[in-house]
Amino acid sequence: MATTTHSVPRRAAAEAAPAQHRRGVRGRSLNFWLFVGPFLAGLFVFVYVPIGWSLWLSLHKAHGTVTPTKFVGLENYADMLKDGDFVHSLLVFTIFAFFAVPVTWAASLGLALLVHRIRFMRAFFRSVFFLPTAVSYVAASLIWKMSIFQGLSFGLVNTVIGWFGIDPIAWLASPDPPWYWLVIVTVRLWLQCGFYMILFLAALQNIPKELYEAASIDGAKSGWQTFRYITLPQLRATSVAVILLLLIAAYQAFDEFYNLLDAGKTSWGRTPLIYLYKIALGGNQDYGHGSAGALLLALLICAVTLLQGKLLGFGKGDE
Repeated sequence: MATTTHSVPRRAAAEAAPAQHRRGVRGRSLNFWLFVGPFLAGLFVFVYVPIGWSLWLSLHKAHGTVTPTKFVGLENYADMLKDGDFVHSLLVFTIFAFFAVPVTWAASLGLALLVHRIRFMRAFFRSVFFLPTAVSYVAASLIWKMSIFQGLSFGLVNTVIGWFGIDPIAWLASPDPPWYWLVIVTVRLWLQCGFYMILFLAALQNIPKELYEAASIDGAKSGWQTFRYITLPQLRATSVAVILLLLIAAYQAFDEFYNLLDAGKTSWGRTPLIYLYKIALGGNQDYGHGSAGALLLALLICAVTLLQGKLLGFGKGDE
């Protein structure tokens, strides 16, 4: 009788446990969708729907309206590939990336090494180097244009070189010689170095100290030898990721070119995004060709990113 009396609560508890488990799972699922749902809805409405509509527009003629008027298939894509100005804009990007990507990578790594080793006011220097990341590209471009690289004699750079007897330089007025590359690369360098410095700094802090101790016992000298044979190989994965991010950001360059060079009116400083902006939102408002060019640029970014990741072994290095 006692055994029967005790077995009833046990069976009831055993039957209640799966029900409680199911309620717990449903509760966790509900919380998950409450947090993630708004983000997914925004992602779908503001990202995937515009991408799908751009693909649809790229297959039609659409002048002055975002409503397709005539199906043309791949004709818009062929026209963009034959467009000399669009191809020239890709060449402008190539030159820009050739200068900006390696310089920004090296400067970011150098700042990370400096801040990682410093012992005095480390938090202050981290904050100072990272702060430019929060500055608007438009504001920084205007400062570079109107104060630092002002083409008149009272510009900061022209004032400094004037102390050495050098005549003022019109940094942004002419493509020959192309002084404007110095202005564009330096403003992007100032704006981006802090962000990538943080990535390198996080990777440096994860390198085991035992590696440096073992290298010291083996007779390796601190400095270049340890950096070359220990630090740099340990930063391989982070370096590849930084290069990929820099390359994608270079493809998307718009603000500094548009504000520094008035590239909407000149062709020698026109990046792909600026040229597509001119096509889609200029006088013609040709959304068909603009959408086709944007998708071609997106495919090019994906192809270059995958190729570079394959060549550099993205994901293979152990930090």
